[in-house]
Formats: sequence, structure tokens, C-alpha cells
Amino acid sequence: MSGAGAAMARVHLEREQHSLAESQVAALAVLAERVRALNEVVVHTGAAEDELAAVSAEIAALTERLSADPRRPHPPIAQAGRDGIFRQLASPVTGPLNPIAPPLDVEILPDGTARAEFTLNGVYEGPPTFVHGGVSAMILDQLLGMAASANGTPGMTATLDLRYRRPTPYGVPLAAEAKATGADGRKSWCEGRVIDPEGRTTVEATAMFVMPRF
Repeated sequence: MSGAGAAMARVHLEREQHSLAESQVAALAVLAERVRALNEVVVHTGAAEDELAAVSAEIAALTERLSADPRRPHPPIAQAGRDGIFRQLASPVTGPLNPIAPPLDVEILPDGTARAEFTLNGVYEGPPTFVHGGVSAMILDQLLGMAASANGTPGMTATLDLRYRRPTPYGVPLAAEAKATGADGRKSWCEGRVIDPEGRTTVEATAMFVMPRF
């Protein structure tokens, strides 16, 4: 591992000293899933104003209840998986503890491809009936970064170029995949895409990652 890579790993290890027990992770994942479901209901609800006010008051009370306990200074730490890639528990893309994450379950294939199959709902709508372009970019950035890490050349996103080939629908099964295409010193390059149910590419992306000098 490079000096920069070792430094990044030390940051993760230092935060692992305050890691959550698996029972806490499981309990928080259930809570996040409940809030995720609430997010979707809020977007689609047709409830009357008095009902909305009553529910808002209940949510405010629950927020105050959770806020009464000491807060962690950082989101839940990343835990290293068996593949050696740090699992971000609070990632806005893959984090099971983050209510705004779909979340995606990303698999690293034997050839180094990072792949995920998922379905997005109306929370992620941009143009009517289609996924917001920024959400597609976020998903591809995540997979591209994981592909770079799987290649042994992790880094931070330096450039991310996207080509929107056609609208990406939500409410249907989608897939995204990314793979490293090259590396040179602290730099690495990856390509990825989002795929619709018919197997057509809706968004293509290329990215360069750079390992910072710590």
C-alpha cells in the first residue's frame, strides 16, 4: 500500500475505535428503513392539512427524543469488508444507516467490475417519471470509486464526466456497473454506466481518481 493509501486507511482505523456493535448497526438500519419509507410517503401523500400537522408534531417529538442522547461527532464509521474495501455505513448511496440512500448493494465481480441492481422511487425524481440526473451521477461516482478501489488504486474523485444518453426511469429495475480502465502512479481511470430494464445504457460516465498526498 502506498504512503497515501496507508494514511487513508489510518483515518478509517482511528474511527473504527468508536465503531458500533453489530446489534446497534442492525437497530439503526431498521430505523433508517422506517425513515426511508416515510420519505417516500411524504412525497406522495394526499393527507389533509390537519393530519399533516398532527404527523409533523409527532415527528418533531421523535426527533427531540433521539436528540436527547449524546450525538456522535461523525457519521457511523466505515467497516472493512472481506474484500478489503471500506463499507461506508452512512454513505448517501450505499449506506444502510442513511435514510436518503436507496441504498445500493454493490457487488465486486471476479473481473473487478463493481455492479449493483436496484429500483429507485419517486423520492429521486427529476423530470416527471424519470430519475434526477444528479442522482444518476451520485450512483455512478460511487460505483466508479469502488471499481478503482477494487483495482487496488483507490483515490478521491478528481474528474467525473457524464453523458446522458436517454432518460432513466424510476419505479423499474435498473443496474449500474463500473470498471477500472487504467492507472498511473496516484491516478486511476474508470468507466461506468446505468442500464435500464431493456438493457439500454441511459447514462455513461468516465472518471479520474487521485490518491491525495497526506
